[in-house]
Amino acid sequence: MTDLRHKIMAVVENDLEEIEQALLENLKPQLELVSDVARHILFSGGKRLRPLLMVLSAKICGYTGDYDKTFSTAFEYLHTATLLHDDLVDGATLRRGKAVAHSKWGNSITVLVGDFLLARALSIAAGTGSVQVIKILSELTENMSQGEVHQLMRRGDIGLSESEYLEVITRKTAVLFQAACRVSAILASAPAEKEIALSDFGYNLGIAFQMADDLFDYTLDTDSFGKEVGADLREGKLTLPVIYALQQAESQDREQMIRIIKNKDFSLQEFEQLIELLKKYGGLAYTEAKAGGFINRAKEALSIFKRSQTKETLQNIADYVLVRRI
Repeated sequence: MTDLRHKIMAVVENDLEEIEQALLENLKPQLELVSDVARHILFSGGKRLRPLLMVLSAKICGYTGDYDKTFSTAFEYLHTATLLHDDLVDGATLRRGKAVAHSKWGNSITVLVGDFLLARALSIAAGTGSVQVIKILSELTENMSQGEVHQLMRRGDIGLSESEYLEVITRKTAVLFQAACRVSAILASAPAEKEIALSDFGYNLGIAFQMADDLFDYTLDTDSFGKEVGADLREGKLTLPVIYALQQAESQDREQMIRIIKNKDFSLQEFEQLIELLKKYGGLAYTEAKAGGFINRAKEALSIFKRSQTKETLQNIADYVLVRRI
């Protein structure tokens, strides 16, 4: 895992530095308070994966303009806005190892700063001069909002199916990866087949990324994950490891799992018992295998591009998505 990370960083280090600078330069709030709240999460250790995917996707399409780093910030601002809103909705306590923004500044200011970041992202998208690009980001924002609503509707519902779970994570996570890769082809005036290929790459990578995150909720490692142990479960989010294990479990074990799931104040011992049941009935292994399948499909989508350092880096990022915290 470390070797793969170093291999990726050796290639993208300069891009990441320029993205970081662009994030600082393009935030542009008029009020210092807006800047303080946004920076609390924006510069708290995010990996910049979404803007990096946008920049690399533009590069693989031969983009020669000078707006890629600036435009890439739109995807990080969008992502940050959703984290501010989601943490509030979910009643979260930690994000990237820090206290969540609303615990420091309150709900109202946190929501409004999230709104500012959404608007800032659309303003930056408008700078491309492409109606198609603006349309994609607008639809992306709609989808992400509806994905969160969908998840809220099914909070704590042990009857959630795998297909419905996939629908939720498509809207909440995958569409942002998909858009970041797809608009790069449009920005580079690439042919339709390259736009489709990058769209497929981003979608499959996004699904795998979320499945991997859902696995990490059961690692008992708050320091590396940056969230409270069992946070998803306490928030009533049933993810694929649980969904699959519930379907496979014998009645007595299934009842025990349901008791733990329905108790938001479960103890560490109970959470450890649940993890053992997820292992026993294959929930963790099944999710990892499913994520691996999406990663393979993501890499296959890049097959139309000729061999290059950028293509290799995108493929390495796809591999790293699953192993980054396991």
